[in-house]
Amino acid sequence: MVSLTTPVCDFGRPAMDFELPGVDGQTWTLDKAKGPNGLLVMFICNHCPYVKAIQERLVRDTRTLRDDYGVHSIAIMSNDPNEYEEDSFDNMKAVAEKYDFPFPYVLDETQEVAKAYGAVCTPDFFGYNADLALQYRGRLDASRKETAAEDVRRDLLEAMIQVAETGKGPQEQIPSMGCSIKWKA
Repeated sequence: MVSLTTPVCDFGRPAMDFELPGVDGQTWTLDKAKGPNGLLVMFICNHCPYVKAIQERLVRDTRTLRDDYGVHSIAIMSNDPNEYEEDSFDNMKAVAEKYDFPFPYVLDETQEVAKAYGAVCTPDFFGYNADLALQYRGRLDASRKETAAEDVRRDLLEAMIQVAETGKGPQEQIPSMGCSIKWKA
């Protein structure tokens, strides 16, 4: 398992469209997923210890962003499930149910969406403003393979509130760290 960090935010880069099947039985597109004040595109999976360490916080913060700030979220699973059975579509459904995901959880079977976004690891966060221009490419918080202390700074939440209110993300961003996306051969 290779741990990687995400590149610096490419401010203003437009969100790429997609059409992906969700565990809820719907097909999700960029337009259908976005909120009135922005969209958080997250590349996650089920097996990664970095994602497992933040699951509950991710649900808490994305629910706050949706309900209080009009920023919606979508989680994309781009790993090759043949490499990790835990990342299968059925297991995606189970995880979404277990944690009561307040966002669609979709499968990028061809991995084309992850490539179009330049996603490198799980979790990898792309925070867009209302115009779907990139404003955040950082971490959720100080968690790594273990959940950080309860009182740590909530980097992603604070950044996306700023994006919702001003259309601009913070200039200083700490990269996310996680497991490399499991690319198909």
